[in-house]
Amino acid sequence: MYPLTRLRRLRQSKELRQLVRETSLSPSDFIAPLFVVHGEGIRQEICSMPGQYRLSVDNLVLECAELARLGVSGVMLFGIPEHKDATGSEAYDDHGGIVQQAIRAIKAALPELIVVADICMCEYTDHGHCGIIHGHEVANDETLEYLSRQAVSFARAGADMVAPSDMMDGRILNMRRALDEAGFSQMPIMSYAAKFASAFYGPFRDAADSAPSFGDRRAYQMDPANGREALREIEADIDEGADIVMVKPALPYLDVIKEASLRYDLPIAAYQVSGEYAMIKAAAANGWIDGDRIILESLLSIKRAGAKIIMTYFAAEAARLLHQG
Repeated sequence: MYPLTRLRRLRQSKELRQLVRETSLSPSDFIAPLFVVHGEGIRQEICSMPGQYRLSVDNLVLECAELARLGVSGVMLFGIPEHKDATGSEAYDDHGGIVQQAIRAIKAALPELIVVADICMCEYTDHGHCGIIHGHEVANDETLEYLSRQAVSFARAGADMVAPSDMMDGRILNMRRALDEAGFSQMPIMSYAAKFASAFYGPFRDAADSAPSFGDRRAYQMDPANGREALREIEADIDEGADIVMVKPALPYLDVIKEASLRYDLPIAAYQVSGEYAMIKAAAANGWIDGDRIILESLLSIKRAGAKIIMTYFAAEAARLLHQG
């Protein structure tokens, strides 16, 4: 009781605050999403994501080297294909696939950097949806085969982890079986287990040229209103064999991250998505916020909620800020 209890006592100096701090950030908490394109010497800034680029493989390796130097744990790759078709065939092309080429180049240059390969069809299909289309419907069970082909192809190329983001029912079980049968029983799966149909993805669709040509993705991505259903999705993916489960986006769904971290023992990941990044960048550029402090505060909130792994476009920037102390 006041005046004996004075909570401000331990806030008087920087040193005291650091001593009793409950949550800490490290560059090793981060995975950096990167966009890779065909060609050479390409470093094309994404207009809706200032400071983020579409990179050819040669420049991608340089970017990865800088991230590794900063202590960032890994990268997640999104491929932008040369051509698109109804089945997203470049996604599972062992030799011509841009992500497969990028994986091989990164692992040759930086073998200790974790390379995660995002698995979905939206960047690779001519219709922009995350699966095989019949009429205007995504065929769930038929899509599973193509997602598993991607996983096996990325594993063959040398990926350290695969991360399915499609939200098809049953894809983790199907993918786990396919990987095991192909000799990759040790390949971890990080599932986008609770991926919401969010308006925060807009800049990503510019970056990856992945907007659907008709309709939207609300029939397979989650309703933002449903927290309990998110936990059902997470539990289903755990039961099917996921090694890590992810909540996406991060900041609008901190409640889901927290609840998942309390319920489940396996690692929880969170994706601070393109819209979260773009809003902070825009407000900082206009002088409305202290950008550096907001970057670290937003990432700290995700970690405090229970995420062990944070996918963030701020990975390099945040790592530099942490090194500066």
